[in-house]
Amino acid sequence: MACPIQLGFQDAASPIMEELLYFHDHTLMIVFLISSLVLYVISLMLSTKLTHTSTVDAQGVEMVWTILPAVILILIALPSLRILYMMDEITTPSLTLKTMGHQWYWSYEYTDYENLNFDSYMIPPSDLKPGELRLLEVDNRVALPTGMSIRMLISSEDVLHSWTVPSLGVKTDAIPGRLNQVTLMTSRPGIYYGQCSEICGANHSFMPIALELVPLKYFEEWLLTML
Repeated sequence: MACPIQLGFQDAASPIMEELLYFHDHTLMIVFLISSLVLYVISLMLSTKLTHTSTVDAQGVEMVWTILPAVILILIALPSLRILYMMDEITTPSLTLKTMGHQWYWSYEYTDYENLNFDSYMIPPSDLKPGELRLLEVDNRVALPTGMSIRMLISSEDVLHSWTVPSLGVKTDAIPGRLNQVTLMTSRPGIYYGQCSEICGANHSFMPIALELVPLKYFEEWLLTML
């Protein structure tokens, strides 16, 4: 999860988030180079009184400042399209988890098992134990296995919500009457937090998400305790 003075993204816990971080660094470097070039040209224009008449009217310069932005846009667009197709790729899931948004809590259902569903409410700050995180801890965490393809089915029963877990690179809207699908695959175990990212009413900031990602062996043991 994010630290109080953290300026960058959270550490990636899925292959998609790793790709997003690489793309962010790639694009940020291009922006940095463009900004440096523009600042350099502006400083030259302000600090020198010399004017080269041939440069002002040269067609070569016009070709450069027309073609160069197009090349830069291509360098940004191609990696972006690659990641978009990766995020939309549908694989055969090993597990399906249905998530429903409510005002103001989440409900989960493991559709591959009978009667395995529960609601997840935020723990009030007055009930937190030492070491637990304010506004992020829930009474029922979602347990998922690592290294497996998981299909998330996300919808809502009242207003617009958004199921978001930054470390996994997942942000999917929960829309009443519509079933959205996203695929998860985690690369390492741990506890990952998220929150609703769509303003959904007075208690919008009080419906967190807590995922507990564990190896398959421990996930099966958790299933035995829940069934």
